[in-house]
Amino acid sequence: MLDLNDFLYFHHVVNQGGFTAAANKLQLSKSTLSHRIKKLEAELGVRLLNRTSRSFGLTDAGTEFFQHATSMLQQAEQAEISIRHRLSEPSGTIRFTTSTAIAQFAMSGIVADFLTRFPKVNVSGTVTDQSVDIVAQNIDIAIRAHSEPLPDSALVQRTLSPAPWQLFAGAAYLESRPAPQSPQDLAGHPSLFMMRTGVPAIWRLRHIAGKGEYVLPLAPRLVSNDMVGLKRAAISGLGIVALPAYICRDDLQAGDFAAFFPIGRQAIPP
Repeated sequence: MLDLNDFLYFHHVVNQGGFTAAANKLQLSKSTLSHRIKKLEAELGVRLLNRTSRSFGLTDAGTEFFQHATSMLQQAEQAEISIRHRLSEPSGTIRFTTSTAIAQFAMSGIVADFLTRFPKVNVSGTVTDQSVDIVAQNIDIAIRAHSEPLPDSALVQRTLSPAPWQLFAGAAYLESRPAPQSPQDLAGHPSLFMMRTGVPAIWRLRHIAGKGEYVLPLAPRLVSNDMVGLKRAAISGLGIVALPAYICRDDLQAGDFAAFFPIGRQAIPP
């Protein structure tokens, strides 16, 4: 394949009317520029320029090659302008995938704000709790809540935000019985448990100041992998549940939920 720089050099030699002016324009030596054009002619197997010490002109083949070289450079310039325009004002389509809970409780407002901010960008979202091959499915970003590093791959992982888990109880539930004041008090309260493969029915309560951990075995009244269903059950007064804080943010603001503990502990799944 020809060196694409030689298209640029040939274009300038013709456009500037000679090697001296072209060399000055390109900030190259005249001998270097002459060598590159001779090399280009040798690779093409045809003379492009008729040149003597007093005259300079294009051959028929040179005229045709110049037209192609000029067109190529114009397209290259247009490609650069197009990409630089994207940097100054993003455009195109972003394809993302996320889990159901994140889509419902975290992403809806973010996506709407993003589209308002960048009017030339379109967004295509796939909501699923299943594993997704983002390369095979041509997805740009996968947003997931997890704590483990990615397996060895060419993918890049970035932390968007921490997602701490807390203990929650419905306001109606706390009206009918005293609120627990310590981790030990939880043993006297019914629990609702978020089911995950390989995770036993326990809560690991860690002090926010790093002062130890309290492990509480559970006998849940309700076990489910449906965060929304568990949250509704807790609001209905069926017991205490451990959920990601962002899932319950709106319910806390509405007064339907209360978060534990006043002493500053969090329920974090193992």
